[in-house]
Amino acid sequence: RLWDSLSKNVALLKCSLERIINNSTSTEPHHHSIITARLHTPVHLFTCLSVCVPVCLSGSREDGCCPLDWKLFGSSCYFFSASTLSWNKSRDWCESHQSHLIILTNDKEWDFVTHQTIPELFWVGLSDGRTGRWEWVNQNPYTIDRRRWVPGQPNSWTGHGLGPGDEDCAHLHRSGRLNDAHCSKPMRYICQKHSLRP
Repeated sequence: RLWDSLSKNVALLKCSLERIINNSTSTEPHHHSIITARLHTPVHLFTCLSVCVPVCLSGSREDGCCPLDWKLFGSSCYFFSASTLSWNKSRDWCESHQSHLIILTNDKEWDFVTHQTIPELFWVGLSDGRTGRWEWVNQNPYTIDRRRWVPGQPNSWTGHGLGPGDEDCAHLHRSGRLNDAHCSKPMRYICQKHSLRP
């Protein structure tokens, strides 16, 4: 009953907003862009509600809800970027969205993530730049698991031609295994955060 009421209100509001936008096309172009910009946030909010609320109310076995464009797995939300950034800028982008670069903790999560990423390259939250030892972005130490790395990696290669320093940041390779790369290299990235609980 709650969902029906919410769904009806969202549909009515979206219809009203679309009518306002369509009617504004007859006004001057700069007025149209102002109206559209002001309405973008409510439309995005209503779209997010229409996606999140049914998942929360459905009694799904998954644990919680995620923002629009994020994927739910277990009790976490994952954002697989379409754009590319350096490792540091990827970390900053994730933090600005109340999340962090992904920390891979178990085989099920690894399988879920690599199913989304193969055959692309994605930054993960693993680096040896701060201390010289591999650690996750939450500063938890990482013990090298050779089955998770491309053979012969990490190798801290310095012949990359990308400026000073070696390869201090880890990414998922096309094979779904880890590789180290120069942190300035632009790649797609994966952010992770806890899901919202109903």
